[in-house]
Amino acid sequence: MQLDTILLMSEGWVKALQLIAALSLLILLHEFGHYFFARLFKTRVEKFYLFFDFLFPFSGLLNFSLFKKKVGDTEYGLGWFPLGGYVKIAGMVDESMDKEALAKPPEPWEYRSKKPYQRLFIMLGGIIMNVLVAMVVYAVIFGVWGENYLLTTDAKMGIATSKAAQKIGLKDGDMIVGVDGRNVERFNKVVPEIIFNDAKAIQVLRDGQIVEVKIPDGTVGGIIKAQRNSFIAPRMPVVVEKVKDGTEAERMGFKSNDSIIAVNGKPAAYFHLFEEEKMANVKKPLAVTVVRNGAEVELKGTVPESKELGFEPKRPDDYFKYQHVDYGFFSAVGKGFTYTFDQFGFYWQQLKFLFTSKEVKASESVGGLYSFGQLFPGQFTWLDFLTLTAFISIVLAFMNLLPIPGLDGGYVIFLLYEMISGRKVNDKVMEYATTVGLVLLLGLMLYANGLDVFRAFGGK
Repeated sequence: MQLDTILLMSEGWVKALQLIAALSLLILLHEFGHYFFARLFKTRVEKFYLFFDFLFPFSGLLNFSLFKKKVGDTEYGLGWFPLGGYVKIAGMVDESMDKEALAKPPEPWEYRSKKPYQRLFIMLGGIIMNVLVAMVVYAVIFGVWGENYLLTTDAKMGIATSKAAQKIGLKDGDMIVGVDGRNVERFNKVVPEIIFNDAKAIQVLRDGQIVEVKIPDGTVGGIIKAQRNSFIAPRMPVVVEKVKDGTEAERMGFKSNDSIIAVNGKPAAYFHLFEEEKMANVKKPLAVTVVRNGAEVELKGTVPESKELGFEPKRPDDYFKYQHVDYGFFSAVGKGFTYTFDQFGFYWQQLKFLFTSKEVKASESVGGLYSFGQLFPGQFTWLDFLTLTAFISIVLAFMNLLPIPGLDGGYVIFLLYEMISGRKVNDKVMEYATTVGLVLLLGLMLYANGLDVFRAFGGK
């Protein structure tokens, strides 16, 4: 097995392990939020599980644990079905569907004996914890690493365009001046400005003149299909930083500081052009022209199945002047707080757009565990891991807030009804609604993960 194939496999494992670690941590903390408020209001917690010890959502099927230990009134365990976790709170209609316990008169330590506001806090505990986790993690990120961003005006080599960008009239080397006449200070905000604000035109500087590029109907769908981050990007050259041992790049004779200018005779002096040519020639002969010590050198080889030649290019930091902001302890805490709610609002904006846009189909954007895993980089860094963990924590908080029976938001709706009307929802109604909600959730999970499988096997 070639080294580059092994590296590709190892990158897949790195992504998978990061996803498992992030989700496991966030599930535990989410359930601890429920546990904390239950204990605060002297409510008995019978089980605290990472993953389910039954075939979710069927609480009576395949009941076994990989590990369990009872401490006091609570059984702590690790389930076998790895799609979430739960706390079983005494006297509550939940995933466990313990109808026998619910048929008995309420006990003082049970959930159903508590005041409505106490039950509300118990139900919101997981969401509160996920939001707090995001705030703390973002505060750590800003406190340790600060904030880096590229001003739109500092993309001095202009933009690299995808086929979707070229289709509307953008060209490689264009410099973004504005969107609908508005200045967009940060480069990474240009595409969201186009997508979410229904922009009609992009102003660019081309050959020394301002040119207005109209945005026709259907463009947003093209951006989503092209993946938002690759619609346009800051254009940058391809210069070799380091050649990995045992790879095709080493066999071809690449050296540090080689500057690529052509592939198979076609100009490829910029990173996106080189990637296009490389991806179009998988398992085919490749002739790469580089400039080395002022002279042109041709290197010949074959693009391996892994699609990676095996060299590390110079980083964007080597070409662009990024703005950097340092934060002290209190300013990092404040930034973590505001950034969390900015991200919460941004996620709501994306979700709303997904179901209201005429140009985007949910099936093209919805994904399951594989899609989440692909968000993580193939090489572990604490900054990337923490950033994505915080974002997933926000996603979990948001999704659990949805008013679907079986999710925290569904219970909250029933509680708010009780607090406003003064009438408690019948346990049978709760039981049926929860069953329907859990089956719906299972269907949504199968649908999202099924889309991942479909795409993996060549589906569009």
